[in-house]
Amino acid sequence: MERTTHNDALRSREMHLQSLFLAGLKGDEQAYRVFLSELSGHIRGYLRARLQRQPSEVEDLLQEVLLAVHNGRHTYQEDQPLTAWVFAIARYKLTDFFRGRSRHEVFNNSFDNAAELFAEPYLEPAQASRDLGKLLEQLPERQRLPIVHVKLEGLSVTETALITGLSESAVKIGVHRGLKALAAKIRGTR
Repeated sequence: MERTTHNDALRSREMHLQSLFLAGLKGDEQAYRVFLSELSGHIRGYLRARLQRQPSEVEDLLQEVLLAVHNGRHTYQEDQPLTAWVFAIARYKLTDFFRGRSRHEVFNNSFDNAAELFAEPYLEPAQASRDLGKLLEQLPERQRLPIVHVKLEGLSVTETALITGLSESAVKIGVHRGLKALAAKIRGTR
C-alpha cells in the first residue's frame, strides 16, 4: 500500500510539473513561473546531494540548469517524461561543472601544487563520472536510462519505470543488458 501511494505521488508530481511546463510553452507566464519555482526545489535537492563538499556551488549550478531548461525548452517532446528530460540536463551540467572545476584548478595552481592536486582523491569521482558518462553515451536509451536511474541515482525499478515510461520488466532487462554491454566495452570486446 505504501509503495502504491509513493508511486501515485511520483506520477502526480510528474503530471503536475508537465502540465505547468506545457502551459508555459503555450504562453502562460504564471504557470511557467510556478513550474520554475517548483522545479528549483527538486533540482536543488538533487544538486545538494551531489555537491556535499561544495555546497556554495549549488545555487550557481541550479541557475545554470534552469537556464539550460529554459533555453532548451523547444527540444522537449511531450510524449516523454518531463523529469527524465530535466534531470538529464542537470546531470550534464553537473558533469560539465566537475570537468571545468578540474581544469580550472589545474591551470590556476603552480606546478608544485599541481602534483598535489592530481593526488587529491576528490577528483577521482569527477574523473570516474566523466569516464562513466562517455561509456553510458554509447548505450541505447533503453539501457542507459535504467542504469542511470536504478544503479547511479538509487531509484527503484518502479520509480524508474514511471520516469522513463518503460515497463518494470523493460527496466530490469535494460539494466541487465546495459551492464553486460558496459562490461564488454570496458574489456574491449565490443
